[in-house]
Amino acid sequence: MKSPRRIGPRFPRLGRFCFRATRRVATWAMTLASFHANDSHFTVRRIAEIRAKLARGETVLLAGLGLPGTHNSGVALVEVTQAQGPRLIINNEEERFSGDKHTTQYPRAALDAMRVTLQAMGRDVADIDAWLTTWDYPDLLGTLVRSIAEELPDGLKLLRTRNSVSFDARRLEQMTRTPKLLRKQFGLPARVPLLMMPHHDNHAWFSFAASPFPDDEPVAIAVLDGTGDQGSISLYVAEHREMQRLYCNNSVFDSLGAFYSVISSTQGGWTWLSSEGRYMGAAAWGDMDRASNSYYARLREVLHFGANGEIQLNRAMGNWYCDPFEAPYKSALIKILGEPLKPDQLWNPDAVLRVEDIQHRPDTQDRLDKAAATQLVFEDAMKHVVDHLLRTTGAHRLVLTGGVALNALGNMRLLQHFDEAWFTQAQGCAKRLHLWIPPTPGDPGVTIGATWMFAHLIGAPRGAAMTHAFYCGDAPTQGDITAALQADDIKTQTIGNISTPEGCDAIADLMAFMVTQNGIIALYQGAAETGPRALGHRSILANPCDAGTRERLNERVKYREAIRPLAPMATLDAAHEYFDLLEGASDADYNAYNYMVLTAQSKPHARERIPAVIHADGTGRIQIVRAEDDPLTYAYLKALGRHIGVELSVNTSFNVAGPIAQTPQQAVETLRRSAGLDVVLMVAIDGQVTAAWHGGTPDSGRFTAWLSEWTRSRS
Repeated sequence: MKSPRRIGPRFPRLGRFCFRATRRVATWAMTLASFHANDSHFTVRRIAEIRAKLARGETVLLAGLGLPGTHNSGVALVEVTQAQGPRLIINNEEERFSGDKHTTQYPRAALDAMRVTLQAMGRDVADIDAWLTTWDYPDLLGTLVRSIAEELPDGLKLLRTRNSVSFDARRLEQMTRTPKLLRKQFGLPARVPLLMMPHHDNHAWFSFAASPFPDDEPVAIAVLDGTGDQGSISLYVAEHREMQRLYCNNSVFDSLGAFYSVISSTQGGWTWLSSEGRYMGAAAWGDMDRASNSYYARLREVLHFGANGEIQLNRAMGNWYCDPFEAPYKSALIKILGEPLKPDQLWNPDAVLRVEDIQHRPDTQDRLDKAAATQLVFEDAMKHVVDHLLRTTGAHRLVLTGGVALNALGNMRLLQHFDEAWFTQAQGCAKRLHLWIPPTPGDPGVTIGATWMFAHLIGAPRGAAMTHAFYCGDAPTQGDITAALQADDIKTQTIGNISTPEGCDAIADLMAFMVTQNGIIALYQGAAETGPRALGHRSILANPCDAGTRERLNERVKYREAIRPLAPMATLDAAHEYFDLLEGASDADYNAYNYMVLTAQSKPHARERIPAVIHADGTGRIQIVRAEDDPLTYAYLKALGRHIGVELSVNTSFNVAGPIAQTPQQAVETLRRSAGLDVVLMVAIDGQVTAAWHGGTPDSGRFTAWLSEWTRSRS
């Protein structure tokens, strides 16, 4: 029996009227608070002034601000020249400094760290030419009011919840105080004027400009998001240094991000922004066959696949357009999935989906099949949107960004689906899709995006393509590391220096030797990675050839669900040896695999040789490491090749129940929390390497024994 259907909002004309009225009033009010629209007289005049400065050959400094009130606040600092275009200096995520994951607070610590960076450059905060926000707040307020009005009376329920898609006066007040807070924090003479950049345009500009794709022919850009300031899906085309927005769905609830977040949290048992990646991992354990999964066909009716690539929520089933937390399902969806978990049940051990219980709880496999069905429907929707975009633009290159682009499995499915056969039928040419996703497709990347977009507005060239992601904060000094290690429960020893090739190779060989002994080690070096994936600067490393590594690392080091896979980091040669690297990811020497945003299917012999990094579905979320981008990690992988015959390692982020460790003190605290971690190697900016391990009773003696044995073997 077909499920009931209601597609689109109840009162769309009322919603559009409320959007326009709210935006008009909000623009006036925000100007009084020192926030300026990107088409305002103030902003147009400021663009002309900075454009003239750039044309004189002077360097321009831009700061992109992720403000309080929305998740993942932070600041990006970008230097712009007429010759080179924008160059990213730092992208400081506040969560890394505060320890509050996905924080919505004013990014005070991230800004303080930015000032330190500026002063090391011989500059200061007063030298910043423009401060740019990551949202157009009048648009965002208009969208929130529209969302309430177009679903009256049910839309009024949005007023009672505090979340990323609801109206919250407290967050608005916190955000509007930012110009005053900046003045006070840095002793500036006046309130700082903030120029508002549209959220999805920010996503699109940075992601395209940092891609390896030339723009001598069309490049399609899809921003698939939880929500932006006008909608949740925006499509663009770029060519000859110009970008055109083709479409915005003008809805925060006809959203692939909301679809996945709601179901993954209410069925998986985790909170939003934590549930999505876990549920993607769970899907691999379920029935991923559309023909046999008993939930797939019925769950697909939650989304309407419309003409011209439209995706809309079936409001007769999904209730998150007016009540995303307390009552997100209507009766038709409850009949398919069962009752949703309530907010107070999330993270309850009895609610969280745990694969390790699969032999003991008959309902676990059923829950995993629901996860698989959700992933399959989600992939269908991605393909539907991209299909229309590619047909419309005639492009074969696609930049995918927005929070939805963190679904690495779905990204791989796009490359597999849009192959030569599809292009022959759709475009009459023997091409295939070429895909690129930045390391920060979610909101930590729009701070960079606001500056990239503004750089374009002032006439700067596009800038260099991105090759690594080591931009969060500055490298630690030896003094910082020494101060953090002054503790009775931590033992330390200086073990070398990587500033010379010989020293780097020696430390890398020691790392490989310990991992060969099934040690679990952490590497803390340089500036941290920006984005949610550790890529060798804040990484936990382990033996990929030991089948017990995943269980041991998840249980004794990370204290997380056994459902979670481990990612492989590899040299390009090893990646080719063990995974099918798709031709559509081959631009710039397979740059698309640099950031763990794209899974790859393993080859038949991989599971036997490197079982720890092959997920239940035979995939791995791979990262390719280059010598020029990360010499120590690359040398470590080469050393593993000598020790165990594979230039490939387990890599997971250096954190335990919190953000990735940013400071030396946070690194030490993470070591304390992780009983199963054998040693942390901390590399100072001058190359000196200090080993830190558990002291006192917890000291297993493993590290000192390995160090002695390794030293003897080299003498």
